[in-house]
Amino acid sequence: MDIYICGPCGYEYDPIVGDPEHGIEPGTPFDKLPDDWVCPVCGVSKDMFEKKE
Repeated sequence: MDIYICGPCGYEYDPIVGDPEHGIEPGTPFDKLPDDWVCPVCGVSKDMFEKKE
């Protein structure tokens, strides 16, 4: 599973970890995140994330 990075703040979404503080279980791939999920650090939407090379 790929890691995605928030363009504005650099937060890395790691699907192995998920985002449990915001209801996202570990093992959730980025493309399965809810449409209304936002960066837990700066609050931007998913379209501001890019796949980590």
